[in-house]
Amino acid sequence: MLGRMVEIKDMLGNHQIIRADGRKVDELRPVRITRHFTDAPEGSVLIECGNTRVMCTATFTPGVPRWRKDSGLGWVTAEYSMLPRATAERTDRESVRGKIGGRTHEISRLIGRCLRGVIDMKALGENQVQIDCDVLQGDGGTRTASVTGGFVALALACRRLVEQGALEKMPLIHYVAGVSAGIVDDTPVLDLPYCEDSRAQVDLNCMMTEQGEIIELQGTGEGRPFTVAEQQTLVSLCAKGCRELMEKQKEIVGEIL
Repeated sequence: MLGRMVEIKDMLGNHQIIRADGRKVDELRPVRITRHFTDAPEGSVLIECGNTRVMCTATFTPGVPRWRKDSGLGWVTAEYSMLPRATAERTDRESVRGKIGGRTHEISRLIGRCLRGVIDMKALGENQVQIDCDVLQGDGGTRTASVTGGFVALALACRRLVEQGALEKMPLIHYVAGVSAGIVDDTPVLDLPYCEDSRAQVDLNCMMTEQGEIIELQGTGEGRPFTVAEQQTLVSLCAKGCRELMEKQKEIVGEIL
């Protein structure tokens, strides 16, 4: 798929726009992934994408949900949350409200789907891995950062379990990373911080494997409808970003495939 995509420079023509933070239109924010951010989980990282910071942990539990028993297959699930003061204004904890919000449910399911899409459930055996993604600071792209960091936490946990003999082999079959792209002031841009995301005409989130295959694609015409050609431009920007993010992942987990 990646080989068939039009070059970014050809799509954007002569646009030499410099954004508010000094980046080019096809440039990621600075990315840093810190492994073993906490001690207790089987896998944990802090992922920083610009000013967005998400702690991702992976917890291994023998056994699977009742509906999965005797299948010979494992399970991966995810939960997402934001700290009360992760953004400019404090929000109440959802546990205090007594209700989990629709956005939280949506993003939790998104993360779970993306990570289940890159693991061999048979190789995992009848075991479960719970991924927890807690946003410490949000400045746009928290769901995509959660997928990117959640994968690294999952990979670290699986490696530890193989070393301990709990798994026979690494069950991961692909890398996965996610990033946003959007149209701001009629210009396609990669990896939107909040100041761009909040006024984007079009907003798109894309989660891809190392082969350029899409696991999840979310696109919204926030300010106006967008064309198929514009969507393809944004997906191509995301493909570039995901390739670069996977290089960051490999710095932590190595070549696992």
